[in-house]
Amino acid sequence: MTKRLIPLAITLTLLAAGVAGAQHPMVDMAADHVIQKYQQASCEQLWEQKGKPKSPREQEMIQALRGDPQLRTEFINRIAGPVANKMFECGMIP
Repeated sequence: MTKRLIPLAITLTLLAAGVAGAQHPMVDMAADHVIQKYQQASCEQLWEQKGKPKSPREQEMIQALRGDPQLRTEFINRIAGPVANKMFECGMIP
């Protein structure tokens, strides 16, 4: 009986993880865009972009993140590592 329950438990766990990861496709797309932007940009490009105004699409996403703490947490958790590493390499953070 126990041998039958283990594969079922594993399947349910993987299914739940897949559903949880697909709950916010817009956050996933935005996070992927930000990560790609930081990975492909040179330090000089990042410094130049820092002071420029955001596009209307970026402003909409920022407003959505400001209005929903759960989405904001998910977004920041996705981008934190890659963005912080690039900013450190570029001397943008200590």
